[in-house]
Amino acid sequence: MKKCKALVRKNPYPTPPYIHLLEVVEMISKRIVIHFPYQFADQPIVYKLVKDYDLEFNILKAYITPEKGGLLVLELSGEDKNYEQGIQYLKEAGVKVQPLSQDIIRNDRRCSHCGVCVPICPAGAFMVEPLTRVVHFQDNKCIACGLCVKACPLRSMEIRF
Repeated sequence: MKKCKALVRKNPYPTPPYIHLLEVVEMISKRIVIHFPYQFADQPIVYKLVKDYDLEFNILKAYITPEKGGLLVLELSGEDKNYEQGIQYLKEAGVKVQPLSQDIIRNDRRCSHCGVCVPICPAGAFMVEPLTRVVHFQDNKCIACGLCVKACPLRSMEIRF
């Protein structure tokens, strides 16, 4: 999850052009997984997040089967208040929402810290500790591409959607 502050111009009454009132707005960005029933496969649920809640999105992965439903992995960004309202809209509509990190699992007992996953990860979610050579996984950076799952010789990485 990324949080930042943005300055938004707010001018409730006419002022000279050189004077601007600024309001600090909390911005948020999270990677989420949404599971939706087949009834929503042909409906613009992501469009509604953009139009009604002023959110930005990046689709990281999508699986849609009209008879069974679908799954979207999204990075969703916007004002904190709008983000929460958008997530509430999805839940009330019957869409299951969960953080992406819940679906990316590393089995630490299986991992031998060989480092095969480190250079293959496009998001830089793996980091090698220089002194101990221990490989750390940062699930908040993961984009669920699955390259580490295929590359790991001991199958210590799993993606469960």
